[in-house]
Amino acid sequence: MIAGVGEAMLPVLKPSKPASTNPANEVAKRLTGREYISWSAVSTFRQCPLKYKFRYIDGLPEESVSSALVFGTGIHTAVEQHYQAILSGDPRPNLDALLFSYRSAWLPHDPDAIQFGSSETRASLDALASRMLTAFLNSPAASVQGRVLGVEEEIRGMLVEGVPDLYGRVDLLTEDSDSLVVTDIKTSRGKWSQEQVEDSGEQLLLYSHLASEISPGQKIATRFLVLTKTKEPVIEEHVREVEPAAVKRTLAGVERVWRAIEGGQFYPAPSTMNCSGCGYRAACRAWAG
Repeated sequence: MIAGVGEAMLPVLKPSKPASTNPANEVAKRLTGREYISWSAVSTFRQCPLKYKFRYIDGLPEESVSSALVFGTGIHTAVEQHYQAILSGDPRPNLDALLFSYRSAWLPHDPDAIQFGSSETRASLDALASRMLTAFLNSPAASVQGRVLGVEEEIRGMLVEGVPDLYGRVDLLTEDSDSLVVTDIKTSRGKWSQEQVEDSGEQLLLYSHLASEISPGQKIATRFLVLTKTKEPVIEEHVREVEPAAVKRTLAGVERVWRAIEGGQFYPAPSTMNCSGCGYRAACRAWAG
């Protein structure tokens, strides 16, 4: 069964009470202008606290953006368009329609500000996108077992007392006969190992935690839909049951991050991985503590 736009299950992730009941939201608003935190903000702080400050506290624009980020956004947008059509009961878009959505992700960016890899060009990435989306359309993942409840579905709620609400968007929310499935769409240079699945699961664990608070008693599973950027793209699906101990550990980590942000603990975390594609290199060099 495919859920239509007006069906009762669509508000499943909406909070049952106003977000303003959390006093920590006001602290977040004073610091960042937003009365919530996001997983993007948490992961940015963990990657480099100074980068978090530049982006979320100071609101500095980035000097450049990596082609990998723009490319991933385009693939993400195209795949979501496919699932949105299923949700709405519309004809499923063909490859040309998905490629149109993919190309739209490049439009907001100044071409001169996009940093390409040494062997990349816009043409080579467009060709790769065509292969990846073709592989997706021909894969079992293009069909849905059960029904689609939401695409880019908003989710918000309190995780830990004293920490602002977490706000996010679930890429894909589906329901089968057994459980509610929270899906994150990813692109990757290669196939994922089990370790990568485990290491990347924290965002979905938090979303599943909020979903369990709003939809109590329903079994919840997390799922990664991975499209590989290989010569012959592969579409992978990694489904996991939610482990309470993993949720508890992730919540503790988010609380520690927020305490550090609240305490103004901002400093650079230089590394080849962090710095090579960072859009704040000039601001970082000018930072004096």
